[in-house]
Amino acid sequence: MRRLLELLGFPWTIRTRLSLLYAGAFFVAGVALIVAIYLYLGVVLDRQFSIRLVNDAAPNAEGQLGAPGVLPPRDLMDEAGRISVLVRQARLNTLDTMLMVSLALVGFLTILAGVIGWLVAGQALRPLRDITATARRVADRSLHERIALAGPNDEIKDLADTLDQMLERLDRSFDSQRRFVANASHELRTPLTITRTLIEVALLDAAADDKLRQLGTTLLAVNQRHEKLTDGLLTLASGEQRAAQFHAVELGEIAGHIVTELTPVAERAGIRLGTAFGRGTVMGDAFLLERLIQNLIENAIQYNISENGWVSIHTTTNGNSVELVVENTGPVVPTYEIPSLFEPFRRLATTERLAGTTRAAITRGAGLGLSIVRSVAHTHGGGVEASPREGGGLVVRVRFPGA
Repeated sequence: MRRLLELLGFPWTIRTRLSLLYAGAFFVAGVALIVAIYLYLGVVLDRQFSIRLVNDAAPNAEGQLGAPGVLPPRDLMDEAGRISVLVRQARLNTLDTMLMVSLALVGFLTILAGVIGWLVAGQALRPLRDITATARRVADRSLHERIALAGPNDEIKDLADTLDQMLERLDRSFDSQRRFVANASHELRTPLTITRTLIEVALLDAAADDKLRQLGTTLLAVNQRHEKLTDGLLTLASGEQRAAQFHAVELGEIAGHIVTELTPVAERAGIRLGTAFGRGTVMGDAFLLERLIQNLIENAIQYNISENGWVSIHTTTNGNSVELVVENTGPVVPTYEIPSLFEPFRRLATTERLAGTTRAAITRGAGLGLSIVRSVAHTHGGGVEASPREGGGLVVRVRFPGA
C-alpha cells in the first residue's frame, strides 16, 4: 500500500494514514450494515410473499400451502407451484439488486469519506505543521523565537508549550556559553598578548647577548603557538554554537581576500597559488567562513612538497549548493587516515610539514585546523570531505547550501 501511494504521488504521512483509517473504518461499517440489511430483508421477503391458499370447498378454512389438515385442489396446487417459483425468483432479484446498489453506494461513500478524512486530518494537523515550521526556523537561525501556539488546552498545545520551555532553557544555556566564550577570549588572549609584547621588547634590547636572543626567539615562538591554540579553541567553540545571525555573503569574494593575505606566505614557502572563483552566495557568518578558508589554505601550504609545489583554490555552484575546493601537491596520504584528520589534535603520524617550517611565516598549530573546518561547515548546514590526490596531496571539498 505504501509503495502504491508513493508511486501515485501521495506521501506516506500521518495525514495519509489518518485518511486511509477513516475510509477503511467507514468501508468496514458499511459492509457490516449491508450484510445485516441483506439478511433482514431476506427474512422480510419470505414473510411478505408467503402464499396463503383458500379452499373453494371450505371458504372459511384457510391455511398455508402444505399445512397439516388442509388439502387444496390439484389445479390450485399447480398454480401455487408456479407462483412459488416466481416469488423465489423475485426475491433473489430484489436481494441482488439491493446488494449491488448498496455496494456501489458504499464504494462511493468510502471514497468520499477518504476525501473528507484528508481535509479533516489536514485541519487537525495544522498546529503540528506550525510547530514543525517554527522548530526548523529556530534550528536554522536562532533560539529567540517561540511557537506560542494559541487554542484550546489540548495535547497539541501541551506539546507546543513544552517545546517553548525547552527552547527557553536552551536559549539561556547558549547565551551563557556565548558569554563564557567572550570572557575567555578576553582573559586568555590578554596575558598572551602582554607576554608577546614583553618578549619583543626584550629582543629589541641591543645589550642582549646571543643566548638571551635565542631564548627570547624560542619563547616568542612558543607564545605564538599558544596564541594560535587559544584562538583555534575559541573559534571551534564559537563554530559549534551556531552563529546567531547569518547574512548573504559571496564565498568567492571571501576566498579571494584570504588568498591575497596568504600569497606572501606561499611565495616565501615556494608554493604557487592558483585560483578560479565563480559566483556563489551562501548564508553564513563571514568571520567563521574566513577562518575555514584560511585553515584550508594554510594546511595546503604547509603540508606540501619542497619544490614546484602548488595549491589550487576555486569555488563553483553545483545545483542548489556552493562548493569550495582546495587541492594541493604534497606527500601521499593513505585513504584510511583521512577521517582522523578532522578530529581535534590529530595529525598524520607519517607526514611532516615539508613546506613552511622554515620559510613560511605560519606558526605550527595544534591539529585544530580541519576540526574547525568541519565545525564551521556543519554550522552553516554544509559538509566537508577529503580524498587523496593522485601523486600526493589532498583534495578537500566543502559544500554549503546556496542562498
